[in-house]
Amino acid sequence: MKATRLRAAGLAVALLGALVAASPTAASAAETDATATATTCTTNPATPKRQFRALWIASVTNIDWPTKASQTAPDQIAKQKAEYLAWLDLAQRLNHNAVVVQVRPTADAFWPSPYEPWSEYLTGVRGQDPGWDPLAFVVEEAHKRNLEFHAWMNPYRVSMPAPGGAGADISKLAPNHPARQHPDWVFAYPPAGVAGSRLYYNPGIPEVREFVQTAMLDAVERYDVDGVHFDDYFYPYPSGTHQVPDDATFAAYNRGFTNKADWRRDNINLLVQEMNAKIKAIKPWVKFGVSPFGIWRNKSADPLGSDTTGSQSYDIISADTRKWIKEERIDYVVPQLYWYIGQYPAADYARLVPWWAEQVRGTNVQLYIGQADYKSGDPAYGSFWMNPRELSDHLTLNRSYPEVLGNVHFSAVQVRANRLGATDIYAAEHYSRPALVPAMPHLPAKPLLAPVVTGAERQDDGVRLSWRQPADGKGPFGTATSYAIYRVDGNGAAAPCDLADASHLVATVRATPDAVQSWVDTTAGAGQRYTYHVTAVDRLYNESPVSPPRFVR
Repeated sequence: MKATRLRAAGLAVALLGALVAASPTAASAAETDATATATTCTTNPATPKRQFRALWIASVTNIDWPTKASQTAPDQIAKQKAEYLAWLDLAQRLNHNAVVVQVRPTADAFWPSPYEPWSEYLTGVRGQDPGWDPLAFVVEEAHKRNLEFHAWMNPYRVSMPAPGGAGADISKLAPNHPARQHPDWVFAYPPAGVAGSRLYYNPGIPEVREFVQTAMLDAVERYDVDGVHFDDYFYPYPSGTHQVPDDATFAAYNRGFTNKADWRRDNINLLVQEMNAKIKAIKPWVKFGVSPFGIWRNKSADPLGSDTTGSQSYDIISADTRKWIKEERIDYVVPQLYWYIGQYPAADYARLVPWWAEQVRGTNVQLYIGQADYKSGDPAYGSFWMNPRELSDHLTLNRSYPEVLGNVHFSAVQVRANRLGATDIYAAEHYSRPALVPAMPHLPAKPLLAPVVTGAERQDDGVRLSWRQPADGKGPFGTATSYAIYRVDGNGAAAPCDLADASHLVATVRATPDAVQSWVDTTAGAGQRYTYHVTAVDRLYNESPVSPPRFVR
């Protein structure tokens, strides 16, 4: 009875301490201990506490997932689900903390959209109901593994190329496709019948811009996505000497612009600006990011540009990415720096990383780098990509620029291929420990209370840790979406610098609806003395003060 009273008293004291720590003044001090010590502690650059790490999982033409468009038999659906779970397993093995999954590849949907048809990449038939809700499944399963889910969408692409230029045949779209109901909304580029021709929604038509936003925002409203992600498809990339057929659109909707190139850029600027505002109006915590072509402009064309000579996204696809950063129209940017480090004047990776770092400096926009895993070990891309260390060298170079907060790898199937062992190399050298997603302080959040660890017991498969989250989500306090678990050797509370990087971060786990949370440390050595701490993490990866220590002998 006495021991029970003592344990109860200890829990009460811990709860009181957590409440005091959550007051604005104390929370600031505790947060300094938990998260901001990297500025005063010596940390290991190979084990950062926060770093965005993600796979691109492409669905268009069944690149990554599903690898085969199946019919709707239960065993085929089960295979598609199992395939996706295997990608999440890969992400976990690599200590990634996010997936970027393509759920609207060609003005279609991986969910029962009231606006657009089912994607053909699910069943092989445009518009065919697959018999389940893939988006609900992929979001839920990512969250079970505490992976952020970013819904990758293509705003304007309507179809992909087909033999003989048939990709521009509007009659081959799903019967209920909006483009068939509004053929004036689309154009073919290159022209119909030309190899590579496909259909695009016309970005210059205001009704089109509003429609594609509405279609994409349906997923934000109905599903628990963490982010919305655009890649580099805005206006089509140039094909030969063919011109985008938008003279009539410019005449009708020029908004006073006299220069068509400026008008096209403004069309895309409006799409990005409006999309960001609408996302935040629905769910202020949902992030909005863009992955542009890696060159904005060359210095020879604009003194603000990079020391490169390659194609310029500002000019060829009307994407003024730098403007979106400087005006903070996006939360993160992932330039596709798909080039090697070396004497490559068109686009040297080592020249582009510092340029992009400079663009985000002083803004609320976070910088992650798009990595070309698909080139690694493929002789078609030249001898530099036959170096198994090329990608790891990229990530090492990134460390010199504190603005670089992570990487996204293209694409999942190439990461798994691990040609030349390149994936193994960069994973061992850069992703050896878990990492929290970088927080975004400019997005609204409430302070979190520190968890109270209620048990740490040895069992056959390791140490079972149990904890409670006091007053979770009530009153002025935020809701814990996940937890970070730290372990230090010996029986003594962790010093602040012990938590400054991921050296002692053993896991991040998703919160459950249960009053008591638990997790088993299967890596704990038998007979080894440990001290555990737990922090609560909200959905934007803001971290609570640290729990009181719990010792295991």
